[in-house]
Amino acid sequence: MNKISFSDIAVVSCGTLSLELNHLKKEGFLNTNHLFFTTPGLHENIRELERQLIQRIIKAKEKVGKILVVYGGKFCYVNADEPMRTMRTIIEEQGPDVVRIEATHCMDMIASQAEREKIAQELAGGEKVWWMVPGWIKFRSKVFKGWDKGLANENFPRHSGGAIVLDAIGYIDRYMTEHPEEFLEYSDWMGIPILGYPLTLDRFKSLLIDAANELHTR
Repeated sequence: MNKISFSDIAVVSCGTLSLELNHLKKEGFLNTNHLFFTTPGLHENIRELERQLIQRIIKAKEKVGKILVVYGGKFCYVNADEPMRTMRTIIEEQGPDVVRIEATHCMDMIASQAEREKIAQELAGGEKVWWMVPGWIKFRSKVFKGWDKGLANENFPRHSGGAIVLDAIGYIDRYMTEHPEEFLEYSDWMGIPILGYPLTLDRFKSLLIDAANELHTR
């Protein structure tokens, strides 16, 4: 993987991916001094998402000139009132020194669609899967804020392949060991089994490198 410095870049991200980004910072890959996070799960509240995202970008610009936004595109921000207003629009409004990672949502940052299809075939026989990353476990109360059992029953059971957590940081094994009752309760609330799938952060690193390179060449 290409070596690149993030020392002159601030990262603004959905808090759902704070686990992976802090892991990359700890291991030395992400050598930025400036990580800013919005509240996890704001795809359910796009007004607040937009407010927090722009506010974090403004704060980041006070530190450095280049901003890398870690947010998905069409699945993270859906504006029913203004369909032409997209995540791309918001990022473009922030100026030429703000670039967004090229992915549709957080799961896509960890595993591509082709990879997810392969995993679904391996673990679920190709059945429909509810995909998650570890942040969907850790920040459950925020990601599913306002969801009751009825809403859960409307959404999760149709995913006959269960829920698969794309886990590149070993989170699920630790969680199951340390909080087995909570894990079982979560699965019971969803009405489907939850499985962790170990993989690397190579795709995420590659996407971050691509975005950083774009910033450096502007």
